[in-house]
Amino acid sequence: MRSAVVRRLAHVDLPGRVKSRRKFLRYFPKGFHDQKYWNWERGYKWAAHERWAELLPKSKFGSLLADRSYGEIGSRALRSLSGTNLLFSFENMALRDALKDERGAKVFAEALFQFVYGGGRIEARFNDWCAAIASLPKPQSRVFTHPVTTVFGFIADPKRHIFVKPVVTKRAAAIYGFDLRYTPKPGWETYGSVLEFANILARDLADLEPRDMIDIQSFVWVQGSDEYS
Repeated sequence: MRSAVVRRLAHVDLPGRVKSRRKFLRYFPKGFHDQKYWNWERGYKWAAHERWAELLPKSKFGSLLADRSYGEIGSRALRSLSGTNLLFSFENMALRDALKDERGAKVFAEALFQFVYGGGRIEARFNDWCAAIASLPKPQSRVFTHPVTTVFGFIADPKRHIFVKPVVTKRAAAIYGFDLRYTPKPGWETYGSVLEFANILARDLADLEPRDMIDIQSFVWVQGSDEYS
């Protein structure tokens, strides 16, 4: 998980680092390899990743696109989230409704493939993905949210992508002393800033051996969630 961002910020020592680390280890004394941590945080997120790898690996995703099976792609993407609470119920329902529309399902499927498996700069891919989600039909519902735009990248490729719950992430960043560039509208300004924060956490927690962004996102959750108050 090392990156140019981590190396560039190697000298930074944010004021909440020790406090945040202490809180995490109070709940999980063995860190990311604590059995309770697996039971409470990592296990169900990793299970979602494994479901994605079974339902929508690149080859299968590509063949479904070639067959224009857009509805099936949407259905499989949603099934990969089963057993998780990553999306709020209203977000899940809004997305399901949007994907019932034939045009919406096509836009979603094509943009999701490019975001997760496409080439080029991640900034451009993420902004294109956000634009696609914003264009989905959404009568009387909210589908264009930070959780919806980040959850599929997170479960598909947790080595590179992180999941963003706005309130929890903003609270964790404030506690840690990181100046998060947050905007209510999903886009690269916020997502790139969260990835920068995640890389700093990966550096600071290196001795605890975080495996991927699932571990980093779980650390953020422990800092900012009311469940761990």
